[in-house]
Amino acid sequence: MTSTDIDRLALTQAERDDLRALADRLTRTEPRRVDERAWVDAARALSCAAPRRLRERLRAFRTDPGTDGLLLISGLPVDAASLPPTPSVPGSVERTATVAAAVQALLTLQLGEIIAFRNEKSGALVQNVVPVPGRETSQSNAGAEVLEMHIENAFHPHRPDFVALFCLRNDHEDKAGLRVGSIRRAAALLTDDDRKVLSEERFVTEPPPSFGDMAGAAVPHAVLTGAWDDPDVRVDFLSTHPRDDGARAAIRALQDAFTEVTRTLVLRTGEMALLDNRLAIHGRTAFTPRYDGNDRWLYRTFVHLDHRRSRALRAENGNVLA
Repeated sequence: MTSTDIDRLALTQAERDDLRALADRLTRTEPRRVDERAWVDAARALSCAAPRRLRERLRAFRTDPGTDGLLLISGLPVDAASLPPTPSVPGSVERTATVAAAVQALLTLQLGEIIAFRNEKSGALVQNVVPVPGRETSQSNAGAEVLEMHIENAFHPHRPDFVALFCLRNDHEDKAGLRVGSIRRAAALLTDDDRKVLSEERFVTEPPPSFGDMAGAAVPHAVLTGAWDDPDVRVDFLSTHPRDDGARAAIRALQDAFTEVTRTLVLRTGEMALLDNRLAIHGRTAFTPRYDGNDRWLYRTFVHLDHRRSRALRAENGNVLA
């Protein structure tokens, strides 16, 4: 399927200028550090002054993310000429309040609360998605080969509700594509029998080793939950495993259905993809990094709608889940 009919919002020049002014102001707000509570509080307050049309579209997406669970926003302020070299080290994150990080915070805080996981990227709120030398074949944000379709942190009981991917620069050939598939489309291709099996706790999803004590402690869960006619999905086709033959056949049918409805879009500088992590699974096409400072570079942020439900895992009511 093509990406021509996805939900899009292109900012006008006036809206871009207004958002840039807000972002500039936020970069000068002490302590000028993305992960500091005072800076996040300032970003939340300033987000209310974002261009009205942008705020309205974000609020509508929060309420109902549409058939694809995807909103693509373009025309965001990024000065491509002044970007530093693309990071290329493992676990790369953005701690400094750059203009792009400020834009990321301003938009996502209109959806909910920014969160991170202590065991992932050292708990940074804004994370770099970049290729890392020697990790090309890894099934992770540091890889460059085809990335299997998944929701973020499918294993976790407090996985994100939304994921924001903000493109600072794409790969040299504009070849790397974000692949997105929605359960609102895929479910229509499943039989009732398969949907019934997928709605039963006949699957486990293994956490990555970085999550320590959670590794090896996968709890059986359903892949489809909620309303029969509009379910949520919880799957990572690399890490979610069926526990019996019937579950194996059902998850294979689900993967086939997602293959039919998945679309690919190439993110370019100044474009942000917002994904509803309850409805949309995503992955990436392959690309060839050069490690010359101009490789593909995305910012990634996670969002919770209900900050209270994870309070027991967040020290001092902060934004990082232990």
